[in-house]
Amino acid sequence: MGAPTPFPTSFPTVRTIPLSFFGMAVGTLELANVWRGALHVWVLPTLPATVLAWLGLGIWLLLLGAYAHKWLVAPAAARAEMADPVQSSFAALIPTSTLLATQLVHPYAPQVAVALLVAATVGQLALGAALHGRLWQGGIRPEAVTPAAYLPAVAPGFVGATSAMLFGWHTIGMLLFGASLLSWIAIESMLLNRAAVNAPLPEARRALLGIQIAPPVVGGTAYLALTQGQPDLFAYALLGYGLYQALLMLRLLPWIGTQRFSPGYWAFSFGVAALPGMAIRMVARGGGDLEGAAFALFVAANAIIGLLIWKTVALLRRGTLLPSPAVPAAPAPVGATETA
Repeated sequence: MGAPTPFPTSFPTVRTIPLSFFGMAVGTLELANVWRGALHVWVLPTLPATVLAWLGLGIWLLLLGAYAHKWLVAPAAARAEMADPVQSSFAALIPTSTLLATQLVHPYAPQVAVALLVAATVGQLALGAALHGRLWQGGIRPEAVTPAAYLPAVAPGFVGATSAMLFGWHTIGMLLFGASLLSWIAIESMLLNRAAVNAPLPEARRALLGIQIAPPVVGGTAYLALTQGQPDLFAYALLGYGLYQALLMLRLLPWIGTQRFSPGYWAFSFGVAALPGMAIRMVARGGGDLEGAAFALFVAANAIIGLLIWKTVALLRRGTLLPSPAVPAAPAPVGATETA
């Protein structure tokens, strides 16, 4: 009998973060930016805004370091994640979170903010072309078509347009807005068709539906940044569609909630935070008829993201936040039957 076959050595032996964890940075950074806008509309304490800003930036930097570490200690797992049609879409959250960090950094270090904006914009365009291009090549299974498909082509462009306007880069902002807007419309029709005529999403992926809230209100925030004066019909239309998507998520919540809490529920955070963020911008621009709704949405967003943070910290304290490292199956004993 020869020597036993050794296990492959390419599997990670330590726990590493999945790309979807960048949703934590996106949600926290967006809420920090919403607080900054709320301070100009209502009389609120500044401490929560400061704490959220530092918390969001800290999470963002920590995740960047953890993901770089993943490529060092588990490159095979990182490559496999980028090959997966669902998981790879979350790579777009890296430039998206960087663009949100740009908005927080800009008042204090504009030169750093410019560097972050340029790097994130170039990165998101390259990543979006690579990942979105897979859809045109075909061969993706229906169960792999989820709202995560929005992330490479839609999210960074809308956030990039808002960030570009901090520096007066109006042309770049309009181009990014247009690319994201038309991509969003095309992808949403594909997702609705998949949901209507194919098997339901498995429980582990249902929380991804929370991403549906984000495109209209993140896009609406970009539209407001690109325009001036009182909010117009298109701005109200985008906010209305965002509110309707939030209503749909409330209707689907019992179905989505069959899965126990996991970090996947952070998929709701971007849209949940951006919804009051857009409404607050509209109030500041003269949409006083929205003030009551904006404040109610602001309170709800803080409560929901506060709950996500609390639940996530609970998983961290129990040691169950990070997924277990992949363990290859032991080779079958010599002479084992195919049935065994």
